[in-house]
Amino acid sequence: MSTTATPRFLIDPREFADQRVLVTGETKGAGQAIVRRLSAAGAVTVAVARTALPEGESTPGFFVQADLCTPEGVDTVVRQVQDKVGGIDILVHNLGGSSAPGGGFAMLTEQHWQDELSLNLLAAVRLDRALIPPMLERGRGVVLHISSIQRRLPLPDSTIAYAAAKAALSTYSKALSKELGPRGIRVNSIAPGWIRTTAAEALVKRISEHAGTGEAAARQSIMDALGGIPLGRPAWPEEVAELVAFLASERAASIHGSEYAIDGGTVPTV
Repeated sequence: MSTTATPRFLIDPREFADQRVLVTGETKGAGQAIVRRLSAAGAVTVAVARTALPEGESTPGFFVQADLCTPEGVDTVVRQVQDKVGGIDILVHNLGGSSAPGGGFAMLTEQHWQDELSLNLLAAVRLDRALIPPMLERGRGVVLHISSIQRRLPLPDSTIAYAAAKAALSTYSKALSKELGPRGIRVNSIAPGWIRTTAAEALVKRISEHAGTGEAAARQSIMDALGGIPLGRPAWPEEVAELVAFLASERAASIHGSEYAIDGGTVPTV
């Protein structure tokens, strides 16, 4: 497969027929790729994002604009889900990111910590609390949490709070799997490494501005902090979406309570 071209995969257009899927953090990057991948396989998708779709752009299925960092935003999503599709069969928590400044722990205020935890952990907790009970009533469903390899390999210059929140998300996901597995709900998590997204480029820019260096030097500093990527490149959003599609499908019917890294070999331990 080319290291520069967006990958293409064969898709069964009926694999997720009649399945209702909700994906958070949809308007760009991995979230957008996940919605398109599952929709192409027949799913009825509900995409959720804090910001509206860019002018002239559309998304398959339904779009809900809501801030999941607030209880009111979750209430909006629950109402819209009920009105538009009647419930959810597959829940993909892709929402996440970091807006904290570079410069290490001393640069992080109380508000930075609150924001990172709310976005990267509590948004998933809030939505799970609202949407999983109907799954339990039906005795089936799939929940996927998008964590990060930074839970094991944090970048101290710029993403301490983000890494801590993602570590908490992975632990929460494992605990949830123990509770829900016996009741018919599969729960897994995915830990991407560096993905080619606009959010990743925004991080590069923040590091560059703080360090007073060019973006090439900032990008290299991230590579150095990660210890390099043995595969030689970041992942494409479409590759993350393909892993989501597999774990959400019946092909992964016995996979439960696990976390899968998609990082090109970045994490150096077993």
